[in-house]
Amino acid sequence: MEKYSAYRDPGTGIQPFLTPVPSPGSHSAVLSAALLPLQYAVGLLRLILIILLATVYALVAAVFAVVPPLKRVISSALIRAVLFCLGFFWISTEIVSKKRGRSQKLKDSWNPGAGDLIVTNWASWVELLWLAYRFNPVFVLPIPESPVQKAFSITPSPISSTPRRRSGRSSMPEVPSSSRNPSSQIEIIGFTPVSLLTIIRETGRAPPYVSVTKATKPRSLDEIRKTSDRPVVVFPECTTSNGRGLLRFATLFQQQSLPVKGWNLFVMCVRYVGRPSSFDYGLRETIRYDPPTGLSPTVTHSIPSLSSFKGKLNPLPHIFTLASSLTTPALTIRLLAQADSPSSPTFMVNEILNVGPGVTARDELAEASAVLISQLGKFKRMTMGWEDKVRFLEFYGSKHT
Repeated sequence: MEKYSAYRDPGTGIQPFLTPVPSPGSHSAVLSAALLPLQYAVGLLRLILIILLATVYALVAAVFAVVPPLKRVISSALIRAVLFCLGFFWISTEIVSKKRGRSQKLKDSWNPGAGDLIVTNWASWVELLWLAYRFNPVFVLPIPESPVQKAFSITPSPISSTPRRRSGRSSMPEVPSSSRNPSSQIEIIGFTPVSLLTIIRETGRAPPYVSVTKATKPRSLDEIRKTSDRPVVVFPECTTSNGRGLLRFATLFQQQSLPVKGWNLFVMCVRYVGRPSSFDYGLRETIRYDPPTGLSPTVTHSIPSLSSFKGKLNPLPHIFTLASSLTTPALTIRLLAQADSPSSPTFMVNEILNVGPGVTARDELAEASAVLISQLGKFKRMTMGWEDKVRFLEFYGSKHT
């Protein structure tokens, strides 16, 4: 949409925050309209079942908290049942290595343990379910040093102002010229562990998160990692995008040298749209993106459900949308072989850091992770970050609430 053009990444031209929508007037849209009663019936039935499974999951988490092994088995079964109800009958998962012909020997190498970190991109609440089902990890939410200054409270300077051509079509809302450039980075001073249900409710939002109160004491990743009896999942983007590219990573590992020693780092990426023409690790072919259709809604969740009781039921409307789909949604998980991870003794620092533009010297691990994830998913890296997402949500909410 033209009115959101200020929130398009200047380097790549990608709009990373808007929800992908079907093309108007397509054949699938007409067929979807005809099948709407059936979709609603299927969606309602699936949604009721998902709510029941979520309720049982919450009860299991409370009742069997003192018996972790039993809790893990039951919780994993319930989460897999939810994914099945959503249409994810099979989730494509592959371990990718820089060396060809080695994939068959790596099936058992991707096994995060207690105190290890899993670093990945973030596009939906669905990958949260997959991670919880496979690894039973600890999820963390970031705590920023300060809130983002509101875009509409910034007065554009005469130098940064861009003259606008005046025409009869002047209904497009004015956006300060200062918001057209990527926002400056705000330091992440720590994290707080949250439950699976909590981080699902926060999907689509941006820091500071509602679930993280001002009284919450920030904890470093190293502290959380050392005291955890499970793997820890970190989202360096700090918020969700629509999966079209990779947002700017926050500085999370400033004191960490490469290669990592004392613990393991597992790198993965999630893809919901498009397929590269080749799955070879080092190649950089263009990606053909398949937009959503009337029968296949997007799985990504970059914007929280603002209209559902002021967002308190987020992401329930999106869950219903996926549950109403009569097609099988696509989800591909790509895992980087541990031999190529920044925690491998054979990790070549110069080889990776020289690949990506704009190397951040003070956080080599975050930069290396960004380069590796962009290669895994064939993503373009953007200069926009979670700070821009905050301003986008402010602007978007002013038009839709």
